[in-house]
Amino acid sequence: MPILNRFQRPLFLCFVAAFSLAVLPNLLAETPAVEKGKSQTVATDEIKFLRFTEGGHSGGRLETSIITYRNDAGATVRLVGAVHIGEKSYYEGLNDTFRGDDAVLYEMVKPKDAGVPKPNQPSKSGIGQFQHYLKDTLNLDFQLDDVDYSRPNFVHADLDAETFEKMQAERGESMFTLMIREMMDAMSKGDVANGLSTDDLAGELITMFCRPDGERQVKLLLARHMGDMEKTAAGLGGADGSVILGERNKAALKVLTRTLAEGRKHISVFYGAAHMASLSDTLQKDMGFKPVSVEWRMAWDLSIRADHPSFIEGILRDGLKVLDQD
Repeated sequence: MPILNRFQRPLFLCFVAAFSLAVLPNLLAETPAVEKGKSQTVATDEIKFLRFTEGGHSGGRLETSIITYRNDAGATVRLVGAVHIGEKSYYEGLNDTFRGDDAVLYEMVKPKDAGVPKPNQPSKSGIGQFQHYLKDTLNLDFQLDDVDYSRPNFVHADLDAETFEKMQAERGESMFTLMIREMMDAMSKGDVANGLSTDDLAGELITMFCRPDGERQVKLLLARHMGDMEKTAAGLGGADGSVILGERNKAALKVLTRTLAEGRKHISVFYGAAHMASLSDTLQKDMGFKPVSVEWRMAWDLSIRADHPSFIEGILRDGLKVLDQD
């Protein structure tokens, strides 16, 4: 009997894609007009960094949050949750947001001697190549192409690639084994995200391939499940935590502590949304910060648009490109 049946295989691919965009890191080997949300006060039990907002027949939106924390000394730390592919306007809006910060602590697993990423730089990692594939498939932009990491207030706050690989080897951990384990655990319970069974997912997949707006349907399917990735990420690594989340968060917090000690008062921590729940807990429990406001930003616009190609149109145009190359 195969490990995955014919309904579970596409479900697994959906999970892999969502996991790649919300949990896996950016690695550097060797979005319509920006829509800013209004800041609102936030209660501790309402803290969330990634959500899908259903729009009914008109579509919906995948959103990430910026939550601001303040301590008694008047220092502010903003946790800026992110997804690795999104609307170009989404990343342009983040560039504007970061201009006023004393420091922007950013995630990236890269070699010790590597510089900042350059736009449209080819990826040598399997994860990066997969994220580029999703970018092209979903007609979205890639974070490393649009965010300006060359600014002087950007500070690397992550593990270097050598330490990351060494830690994973010592624990017998890999990003893909973690992903598969979480997926299989979810399927053993009869669901993957948002209470959907494999039969529910099969129905969504049929809708995705039969509707004329196939590209948007794919994004809707992924967005619904990415909204639940924070909960999935919380279980990564078991009791000892994981390198991909826990150890990288420790690296970010170490840089944050040093940056605060240097007297910088306005700091953003720019990390994948799945990291943020743990960072938020540490800020509140161990560092004396309290959440004071939340702002939501639209990462994916899932509304119906006239310029969206149909699924069949996309197949035909790709076929013409192949013929032109022959």
